[in-house]
Amino acid sequence: MRFSALRILKEGLTGNKGWQAHWRDAEPKPAYDVIIIGGGGHGLATAHYLAKRHGVTNVAVLERGYLGGGNIGRNTTIVRANYGLPGNSEFYSHSLKLWEGLEQDLNYNVMMSQRGVINLCHSDGQRDAFARRGNAMRNQGDDAELLDREGVRKLVPFLDFDNARFPVHGGLYHARGGTARHDAVAWGFARSASDRGVDLIQNCAVTGIDVENGRVRGVQTSRGAIKAKKVAIIVAGRSSQVAAMAGLRLPIESHVLQAFVTEGLKPCLDHVVTFGMGHFYISQSDKGGLVFGGDLDFYPSYAARGNLPMAEHVMEAGMAMVPMIGQARMLRSWGGIMDMSPDGSPIIDRAPVDGLYLNCGWCYGGFKAVPGSGDAMAHLIATDSPHPAAARLRLDRFATGAGLMDEEATGSQHNLH
Repeated sequence: MRFSALRILKEGLTGNKGWQAHWRDAEPKPAYDVIIIGGGGHGLATAHYLAKRHGVTNVAVLERGYLGGGNIGRNTTIVRANYGLPGNSEFYSHSLKLWEGLEQDLNYNVMMSQRGVINLCHSDGQRDAFARRGNAMRNQGDDAELLDREGVRKLVPFLDFDNARFPVHGGLYHARGGTARHDAVAWGFARSASDRGVDLIQNCAVTGIDVENGRVRGVQTSRGAIKAKKVAIIVAGRSSQVAAMAGLRLPIESHVLQAFVTEGLKPCLDHVVTFGMGHFYISQSDKGGLVFGGDLDFYPSYAARGNLPMAEHVMEAGMAMVPMIGQARMLRSWGGIMDMSPDGSPIIDRAPVDGLYLNCGWCYGGFKAVPGSGDAMAHLIATDSPHPAAARLRLDRFATGAGLMDEEATGSQHNLH
């Protein structure tokens, strides 16, 4: 499938009836070298990099619903690399570099927009913490600029700078951060993996993982048994449930994170802005809607609809930071199931079962990690050694306590991350 302005014009005038499928709708084979459980962004990216970088193409991606129907299509599309701790810093830096070349890599427009991310600070202590984080980012090779109050005002003059409780003192500006189109990311990776021979199998729920003598042998699915030499669990908020099929108990809790979008407005917000004291983040989509979100619902749940008290909390935080948002009508909301780890940092590692691999614990950071996660996971599966950028994202840190990466300094508690 090739695209051009002429083709788009032609299809628009003829009812869009000439478009072809972007990927093969494959039937499952009896056996594969690698099975990836989960057809979201991370799973599809893993398949792409397995095929492209490592030449591993006898791969099946199993998705119980439709490709891209989970968290990859239920997020606020923010891309950034403004992490401060070793382990996270180099990983997200690696991921951002992949984002910057992703459209060329996939030959697909993922609508990457490096519009800049501004983290507001509301106290002297928070400003000092951002200065430290910015220095860590620059030492890692990423960009960071500490803004004073007037520097923030030049970029986003419509904020409530004199809010009695949360006055704006300044901010940390990450110019290379921004947004991308979540659906396009899933479609681009799916098309690339399929073109390289990967089988993308939709409506195929995994119901069991076959383990024999401490080694994985394959999976049971709603479409029959499938054998495999290696199996990767990449299912975000369902990680604990799927890992339990192999007899594993993961240090993961699943919480709902809601997001919201307003009606379409004229361009008014050129950046991504985060309000840390109220845990609120907002940007404007290409369609004009203000896309924003806040905290988790703060109790374990698989109900993606979310709850009304948290919706009210997010609206209050938005009004405190951006009073003008009260003039817009909310169009819709949605919820994604977050796989929350105790220290707020991800896991990319081999499981205690031979041939089984884990990719989970992304908390709030799943979308921005998609290309880095796929690259690191593919490297791990293909070589059985960790990718240098993901060397600290180990599972055993929760058993030993060594190497915990508490990025937010809130302690080891799932729902605080």
